Amino acid sequence: MKYYIIAGEASGDLHASNLMKSLLKEDGNAEFRFWGGDLMAAVAGAQPVKHYRDLAFMGFLEVAMNLRTILKNIRFCKEDLKDYQPDVLILVDYPGFNLRIAEFAKQLGIKVVYYISPQLWAWKEGRVEKIRRFVDEMLVILPFEKDFYKKHQVQAHFVGHPLLDAISDLPPIDKERFKAENGLSSKEIIALLPGSREQEVIKMLRLMLSVRPYFKEYQFVIAGAPSLPKEFYLNYVDENVHFVSNKTYELLRSSKAALVTSGTATLETALLNIPEVVCYRSSRISYEIAKRVVKNLKFISLVNLIMDRKIVTELIQHELNTKNLVQELKQILDGEARGKMLADYETLREKLGGKGASDKAAEIIVKG
Repeated sequence: MKYYIIAGEASGDLHASNLMKSLLKEDGNAEFRFWGGDLMAAVAGAQPVKHYRDLAFMGFLEVAMNLRTILKNIRFCKEDLKDYQPDVLILVDYPGFNLRIAEFAKQLGIKVVYYISPQLWAWKEGRVEKIRRFVDEMLVILPFEKDFYKKHQVQAHFVGHPLLDAISDLPPIDKERFKAENGLSSKEIIALLPGSREQEVIKMLRLMLSVRPYFKEYQFVIAGAPSLPKEFYLNYVDENVHFVSNKTYELLRSSKAALVTSGTATLETALLNIPEVVCYRSSRISYEIAKRVVKNLKFISLVNLIMDRKIVTELIQHELNTKNLVQELKQILDGEARGKMLADYETLREKLGGKGASDKAAEIIVKG
């Protein structure tokens, strides 16, 4: 079968690439055309129609400023979809764009599968109506999402979380070898995951690196995003601050703790068993708008949302400052909070179910 896949962010590139591998096992005649990134390209042996680095706009203001580009991409995607005529359209999160394409594909009579639900349970719940009308199969990866969709008369399949697949297949890590191969010192590592978009990284790195004077016995290593060039990070590097690119999992597994910008990375860090502090700050206007549209959420990190209680500390907006970062980081490096967090991570993994999400999703797509 012919599959047209749209992933608009780095996390979508990861999950879609693993889904593509499973589709190839399930369907020996699988052909792909896709929007995504380098991981998907490696599986398909071809370049994406559009790379996610040209699609990801962060926050209400940035979306408004780039609206002309976004609308141009939507028009182009519709024409490309019509020309390719796939058997199945697979949408990976990225709702503002993907739900528009879902409606168009439905008009063309193309089967529409949504893999990895938009966070409609947090905001824009009204979009569930579009899911009901335009999506044939809804495949969700968080346990509470199935009940959310059931409440809205949408049948959803809980397939498990694909991060469990990616993480369970990792070979053992040699921390000292990792340090040597990447020009790091023998000091223990505090990993910094500032995000993947340039404006986000600039803002978050300034705050994260402000704790350096209080942790001179550690070295700080930045997880470089594949969407940003090496030269970008050189502005932040010195004798005790380094960066590595495309090695985030290896970096985390070699670290004692991490400062992580809110997003999928918070869950990845937890599943890799690394104590973390979750960081988030946006522009004041974007944050005020978000507060008014996000409904009934006590937390912003996936770790806490899945567990429905505080597992990791979230420092948001004005709470994200040097004093609080230092205090929380000390707790997870050597305090009682470290042991409790690691124990809670075990419960988190149990709640997410076992491995096999990509295979389950592929089976539903091919045979469903």
